[in-house]
Amino acid sequence: MSQFAVIIPAAGRSSRFGGMEKKPFVSLDGRPVWQRTAEVFWSRSDVSKIYLVIAPEDRDDFRTRFGHLIAFVHAEKVEVVTGGAERFESVANALARIPDSVPLVAVHDAVRPLVTSVLVDAVVRAADEHGAAMLAVPVADTLKQVDAASNRITGTVPRAGVWQAQTPQVFRRDWLVEAYAKRTSLGVPITDDAQLIEALGHAVVVVPGAPVNFKITTKDDLELADAVLKARAARLSAVPDVPKWGAFDDDAKW
Repeated sequence: MSQFAVIIPAAGRSSRFGGMEKKPFVSLDGRPVWQRTAEVFWSRSDVSKIYLVIAPEDRDDFRTRFGHLIAFVHAEKVEVVTGGAERFESVANALARIPDSVPLVAVHDAVRPLVTSVLVDAVVRAADEHGAAMLAVPVADTLKQVDAASNRITGTVPRAGVWQAQTPQVFRRDWLVEAYAKRTSLGVPITDDAQLIEALGHAVVVVPGAPVNFKITTKDDLELADAVLKARAARLSAVPDVPKWGAFDDDAKW
């Protein structure tokens, strides 16, 4: 497979999460969520660099709490980038730092820490072949249209052929650069990077994801992610001589 860079946006406001800390920085089974996510990528030989995007107001706190971890463990693999007011600005800031020689760019939510290497392999392979690919899962629940003012149901959305988007979303770098350059002229609301690529006229291939690759939005999601990680660790510990990829000395300086 081709080399690819990884953009991990972690500059959101976490308004729905509550609490004193933003979602990417809270502890998930002993390590911050952003690190759990980055661990999936930073040991891969096909990843050229990880661009972790944080809000300007978080830089000093991030440097104090986590800067030595990146400097000590993965200084050549991880670059911290200052984000913007909106997610698209954060991705654009990171995209501008990726060399032209890198053929593919993966964009992955900082708060999807449970994605597996198998899923990453599949979506990168599809993007390598088709130019653009993303993880998604078929919608299983019945979808209702609801009037916001009255909370009355106004219709039922047929779920056949409807998929729920996940990340990573992986694209040819030149396509993504062009898409961001033309973003303001598209004239339609953009909710994810795949939609930008679609607006340019490129097809995006869907690769089946997994329900466990969910986005941490609430405290309940965090508790569920913690349970999943503990279950994975228990399963690995029951199998002798299985390397625990991405683990490192918890006594390292923070």
